[in-house]
Amino acid sequence: QVQLVESGGGLVQPGGSLRLSCAASGSIFGINIMAWYRQAPGKERELVAGITSGGSTNYAGSVKGRFTISRDNTKNTVYLQMSSLKPEDTAVYCCYIQEFNAADYWGQGTQVTVSS
Repeated sequence: QVQLVESGGGLVQPGGSLRLSCAASGSIFGINIMAWYRQAPGKERELVAGITSGGSTNYAGSVKGRFTISRDNTKNTVYLQMSSLKPEDTAVYCCYIQEFNAADYWGQGTQVTVSS
């Protein structure tokens, strides 16, 4: 079993920055895809950003140019650097990983609130 532990959420003013981290531990076969999703109240969960084992990235249009996803394979950790935050970025952010054997796992989520 694999466990995901997220950190870095909190309250930030509009225009501010936050960095989320998600560390995987346990019986890791090998991580292919790492990603961040978010879900705001009353809305469906959406993909924010993803990164493959080879370093290819993709972003939701709403965060492109403001958020940067990265990973440290030596630590089985994925990061989400968020800048120029807007109130509409307020959501619970969850990390997701998919291993090379197709097993996938979700983190419990961390709250990000953008408000003055």
